[in-house]
Amino acid sequence: MTASAAPSCPTVATTPLDPAKFRDPAVTARGERRASVTLTALRTLWLNTGTLCNLTCTNCYIESNPRNDALVYLTRAEAKAYLEEIATAGWPTREIGLTGGEPFMNRDVPGILADILEGGFRALVLTNAMRPMQRHRAALLRLRERYGARLSLRVSLDHYGRDVHEAERGPGAWEPALRGLLWLAANGFDISVAGRGLSGEGEDRLRAGYARLFAEQGLGIDAADPARLVLFPEMDARRDVPEITEACWGILGKSPDQMMCAGSRMVVKRKGAERPTVVACTLLPHDPRFDLGPTLAGAHGPVVLNHPHCARFCVLGGASCSTG
Repeated sequence: MTASAAPSCPTVATTPLDPAKFRDPAVTARGERRASVTLTALRTLWLNTGTLCNLTCTNCYIESNPRNDALVYLTRAEAKAYLEEIATAGWPTREIGLTGGEPFMNRDVPGILADILEGGFRALVLTNAMRPMQRHRAALLRLRERYGARLSLRVSLDHYGRDVHEAERGPGAWEPALRGLLWLAANGFDISVAGRGLSGEGEDRLRAGYARLFAEQGLGIDAADPARLVLFPEMDARRDVPEITEACWGILGKSPDQMMCAGSRMVVKRKGAERPTVVACTLLPHDPRFDLGPTLAGAHGPVVLNHPHCARFCVLGGASCSTG
């Protein structure tokens, strides 16, 4: 921190990102010590099953679409190696999350889920619940029958209304997603819904809108429960946001231990790579600054909050992809 500058942690702006920000891993553009987060315990491991998706969304943080295979399909054997590393090390990992892309585009996902659940973990799948998931209904029913609520699926409905959802996900995306959610509910799966702040409405209004939708559809989802209706802030790395300094923890009344990277890591496999690698955050699979190497044991070091998503999504947005 410079001698003349007071500790700062301003509010989020709507102006373009200052190009001087998020450059030096040690200090901010104002010369203040940048915040970092230490992994306190690996509670959640995310497996990115690949960036291919059946949809092309307007604002997809990972740039998924039907042609983007920058992150290739993770195989069952590759995923199992990380489960075995956790078991061998005796880490307190309780949840394995699958994300994409659309996870069910990867044909190994049912086998990966079986290995996760057989290993005693809880499995969480982030899905749009559309045709790729429907192709695996028989396998999902078998897993639900055997493991019950340890298999959980979080369905993306970007808004409680068709128009906003389809403005993001494309025409015709609403009905198939809703049908998939209703199928999961009718068959006794443990389900939740992920929404987004696309409409600019406040949280209370959003939860009220989803509550009406759930009631109309006969879905027993409590829209007031943040674990059952997860509302994510919008992310735009081009828009200005404060850099998080060490002083911000006290200013904001938050702790580094509350951040997502204090309890989770994600496995990805990049196109052309011989083996998967571990990254610090589900939101930053493409940024080499957050690549921590091929093993979980080597990925336990501190994470420097040197990206706009660190501020907007986690610190100021208070969001997390995990369930706990």
